[in-house]
Amino acid sequence: MSALSNLLIPAVLFFALGFIARAIKSDLRVPPDLAKVLSIYLLMAIGLHGGYALGKADLAMAFNSVLWAIILGFALPLIGYALLLMTRKVDHMNSAAIAAHYGSVSAGTFLTAIAYLDNLNIGYESYPVIMLAVMESPAIIVGLLLASWSRQRLAVSANGGGTAIIQRGGMGNGQLGGLLHEAFTNGSVIILIGSMFIGAVASPASMEKLSPFVDDIFMGVLCLFLFEMGMEAARRIREFRKVGPVLLVFGIVMPLIGGAIGLLVGGLVLDMSVGGTLLVGVLGASASYIAVPPAMRLAVPEANPSFYLTLSLGITFPFNVIIGIPLYHALAERIVG
Repeated sequence: MSALSNLLIPAVLFFALGFIARAIKSDLRVPPDLAKVLSIYLLMAIGLHGGYALGKADLAMAFNSVLWAIILGFALPLIGYALLLMTRKVDHMNSAAIAAHYGSVSAGTFLTAIAYLDNLNIGYESYPVIMLAVMESPAIIVGLLLASWSRQRLAVSANGGGTAIIQRGGMGNGQLGGLLHEAFTNGSVIILIGSMFIGAVASPASMEKLSPFVDDIFMGVLCLFLFEMGMEAARRIREFRKVGPVLLVFGIVMPLIGGAIGLLVGGLVLDMSVGGTLLVGVLGASASYIAVPPAMRLAVPEANPSFYLTLSLGITFPFNVIIGIPLYHALAERIVG
């Protein structure tokens, strides 16, 4: 029952409600401009939270954790992107958007893992919490870079010239610079990184005054956002069915790969305890359904939300909650010894 109760949270249920409402052809609709406002708010609130946690940390002691959080945030999307393209069932734009979700993290899965450890009276280090905040941005940046590169390939292919140069010789410095500029100046990244900076440098007293905005209404806004995303996912679910079995396997295999890498980093590289190693493993295994979906919705509209949201919320999240966390715990005990 405890595993089932982890799924019965309002945010997940509102995603299901939106999906059902669209599936039964209800006249319910969310105005497009409101959907953008909800996306901006969520990115801002997440950034402020992460920056505040980072500002309070001992940066000298947390350096290795932050460094490896960045490495994981960049490496995992590339692994996911390569696996998806290898299936030959998922196009480049959807592969980029999906991969970004699996390089980022799920706060819900992370909090579930903390509750799991607390229930077993297992201690853990505080640094995975900082890694949680840091891992949001790199995956979004990688996803945007991959999407931008894919757009350029498609544009060159459509124009009928230069395709072989890009495919064989890679990108020139000008093209790479353009992609990096587009990724780092994208509105989603600016909001997230800028909010993290503000949260890190703002005084605790001033952050306390933001609590009603950042904390009190966060879950309500998240419910509205996931309700709208549920309707969007249902609208495009037929496209998911075309490659459904492939994505179903990916939604289970990718968290196992990411979780294994995270466990090795936590236990062998960062030398954490069993509890801390488990939490780093969960960071590697989880898929974002809060920070990355609004970023991909704004920046990669070509991607199908029914792919990445159904994967992160409908497959990977319940898999991690019901099966993954106990499995990662057993593996963490073996690694740490």
